[in-house]
Parts: sequence; structure tokens; C-alpha cells
Amino acid sequence: MASRTSNATAEGEPTDSTPDDDHLERSRRMWDRWSDYYRLSERDFEPMREAAIDELGLESGDRVLDVGCGPGVNFERIRHDVGGDGTVVAVDYSPEMVEKARDRIDRHGWDNVEVRRADATTVEFEERFDAAVATLSMSVMPDVREAVENVHRHLGPGAPLAVIDIGPVPEGPARIANPFLRRFLRWYANWNPDGDVPASVAAVFAESELVDRFFLETCYTIIARKADVGGD
Repeated sequence: MASRTSNATAEGEPTDSTPDDDHLERSRRMWDRWSDYYRLSERDFEPMREAAIDELGLESGDRVLDVGCGPGVNFERIRHDVGGDGTVVAVDYSPEMVEKARDRIDRHGWDNVEVRRADATTVEFEERFDAAVATLSMSVMPDVREAVENVHRHLGPGAPLAVIDIGPVPEGPARIANPFLRRFLRWYANWNPDGDVPASVAAVFAESELVDRFFLETCYTIIARKADVGGD
């Protein structure tokens, strides 16, 4: 696991902090606080998560990366698709979320699911992945483009990425609510107002398609795919 190249302690408390460090620390505090209530989001978003994972076309034996896994809401479905010969590796920065994700693994006895506490923008892995999923996580990264690039680096040629995320109302009269929505998302989830998830994914991946919108079009699903040739 990599650590950020900043002056942050192992406990996540910044010393001589950068803006990205400050964002990470706010995220840690917020998601530690909300970790006990994430089951509400888990239930509400389940149909969208299931549909997004369907789009990955996972097969038995695949190795899958779960970015910003929270308490492990995607584990059971992904593990069902990849089987006992597959591998699920998950990353989250919140210690409380990581603890709950590991508790879920222990309760089910899943020996091929691993959770790391790490910053998704800098974490490193020795092996590449056959697919990746990020549900309600990319838009809270300290640097959205950097997080997308790091996921892209760790995918094999032709590997897909499924993203479910949230943002302002894209068009229509309801856009009048966007200033309030931005402030709410910043308060509730440490949403990054400077990040643009759809644009970042489209810029980094060879293919990127916004396949669905829901919840008054504030939430969306993106399916992207790395180029099928070349190793980078």
C-alpha cells in the first residue's frame, strides 16, 4: 500500500498539510461518522449498483478492484460473479468503513476478499485488475482526475470500470437548486466541488459512456473501458 507523499501521520492526522491532505482528513472524519448509517444508502442504491456491476461482465476467476468500498456493499455481488477462484481487493480511507468492511468479510468467511485502508489516488498494487467499480466514491476524492488515472493504471488492457456517483442537476429548471445541492454534498460527504467525474473518466479511458441517470438526474452511472492494446 502506498502512502501520500505528504507530511501526514500514520493515523491520518496531517502535520504540515497540503490541500489534498486536508480534504482526506475531512473525508476520514465524515465517513467515520456516517459509517453507522451507510446501510440506508446501501439499500437505496442497490438496484443501480447491481445494474452497474452487470455491465462489467465479470467472469469466474476475475480480479476486481472496489474503489472507496465503504462497508463492503459490493462484495457479495462481485464475489458471486468471480467465484471462489476470483479476487476482490477493496480500498477505503475511513478506518471505520474499513473495519465494517472487514467485519462483513469475517461474518461471511470470504477468504478471497481483501480490504486496504489507503488513499485511492496513490495506492499501488503489484498485479493488474480485470475490472473496477467505484460507487459514490470518485466525487469525494481529493483529486478526481488523479484517482481515475490511478485506477486506469492498475487495470489490464480492455478492462472495464463502472462508476456510480452524484453531482449537480445537469439541465432544466431544477438547476436552480444546484447551489444548495453543492453545499449539501460538501457538508454531507465532503464532495469535491473542483472535481468532474464524467469529464475525468472520459479523458482518461479509451471508451466512456454515461448509461443512466436517476434520483432527479443528480446520480449517474458511467461505464468506461481501457484501451484493448498497449500496457499503459
